[in-house]
Amino acid sequence: MNIAKKASAALISVFHKDGLEPIVKKLDELGVTLYSTGGTEKFIRDLGIEVVPVEEVTSYPSILGGRVKTLHPKVFGGILNRQDNESDVAQMDEFNIPQLDIVIVDLYPFEKTVATGASEQDIIEKIDIGGISLIRAAAKNFKDVLCVSSMEDYESFLNVISEGNGTTTLEDRKRFAAKAFNVSSHYDTAIFNYFNKDKGETVLKISETKGKVLRYGENPHQRGFFFGDFDAMFTKLHGKELSYNNLLDVDAAVNLMGEFKEDNPTFAILKHNNACGLATRATIKQAYLDALAGDPVSAFGGILISNIEIDVETAEEIHKLFCEVVIAPSYSEGALEVLKGKKNRIILVQNDVALPETLVRTCLNGILVQDKDFKTDSKEDLNNVTAKKPSPSEIEDLLFASKLCKHTKSNTIVLAKNKQLCASGTGQTSRVDALNQAIHKAKSFNFDLEGAVMASDAFFPFPDCVEIAHKAGIKSVIQPGGSIKDQLSIDYCNENGIAMVMTGTRHFKH
Repeated sequence: MNIAKKASAALISVFHKDGLEPIVKKLDELGVTLYSTGGTEKFIRDLGIEVVPVEEVTSYPSILGGRVKTLHPKVFGGILNRQDNESDVAQMDEFNIPQLDIVIVDLYPFEKTVATGASEQDIIEKIDIGGISLIRAAAKNFKDVLCVSSMEDYESFLNVISEGNGTTTLEDRKRFAAKAFNVSSHYDTAIFNYFNKDKGETVLKISETKGKVLRYGENPHQRGFFFGDFDAMFTKLHGKELSYNNLLDVDAAVNLMGEFKEDNPTFAILKHNNACGLATRATIKQAYLDALAGDPVSAFGGILISNIEIDVETAEEIHKLFCEVVIAPSYSEGALEVLKGKKNRIILVQNDVALPETLVRTCLNGILVQDKDFKTDSKEDLNNVTAKKPSPSEIEDLLFASKLCKHTKSNTIVLAKNKQLCASGTGQTSRVDALNQAIHKAKSFNFDLEGAVMASDAFFPFPDCVEIAHKAGIKSVIQPGGSIKDQLSIDYCNENGIAMVMTGTRHFKH
């Protein structure tokens, strides 16, 4: 059924007025009576267009500093009346209530106000009451009323009334009602999450209004979607569309490089969410070359990320490698020209945007939520548990390896030397397997592990790992500790001149 309705009256009361002018002019041209309040009423009058103040309808002024303007039976009656209901029609006449066919209302910018760090009082004042009520009322009565609930829909609405010469279809009204309930539910979610930021209520509410369809999911036979504001976080300068797997790798890269944001030039190469190369050096070019040396085989088709601007010399080296994505805070003009030499290579500028503080994933028939692991091991966390103490340079390498370990799939072992990833064992079912994998990889790429350090994401239940590491040339170890058999590993280190520190913090990443 496609019931057409010719609009005769519209209520307009908005916070955002950009793009409103052509709508007001079109409605006036179509002979639609306009009702409004406050700043919107003035905006319409300044266009030289007649407008009826809501106060004339309600015989009641705006009160309580503007908190109450439209909350009145004559306003909501005009929106909620059923035009095919005899009783409703009779009461409209009895109480002299004007019919409202179009409601254009948006909401106070609650989320933006929170994001500015405003005071609680300012935030509370941006909780819209009248607006949200008008939107819900108009959307509920979509059979007779069309609701425009966001400035993002101004253009679409203008097209509808222009093409229909003021007439809307039931399909139009229902489509805008869906948009309105999306706006209202998202708004309420944001407010709840603000009040529940300390998780006093064990309730999960997630609402993302920006979404896009991906080419496919993890594999071509799976559908894939991304919900989030990618454009706020990155400026995409070049290349094809990002895939589901690209986005997972980009997420891993961004979180890893966040550990090195304030460090000297650092470059990382990731594959399947794990770093296969990472180095900190005096120049970003050398950092890239040494990161690449960590595993030049896995680097093929990888995700590259820098903590500083990429210059032309570094870009020329990167250009020799097939890679999916390059991420940096900026690029020199010459570097961009070089990197754009591969048409599909995705080039991203990472903007300074706050990341979520919680991790969410589906599990069984529900959802798991946890705080992000914001703990980064520092010098102050190191507890020397062996007779031999690590040297200052070894401490730097231990902390370097620990940062890497934190962002590598468990069970993991990371081997590093001179602030360079030599190799890591990732996602293994035993820590011994992870260590053996790391040693094998390091040797296959000709790394000399004599004097290298080892990081483990969890404790050693037996001394076998420190024994294997010692035989490979490892001189210093960092691990959280906490095993009832910690002393066995400590004893082995003491007997063989190995320095070991414990942090007290486990960094599992499943």
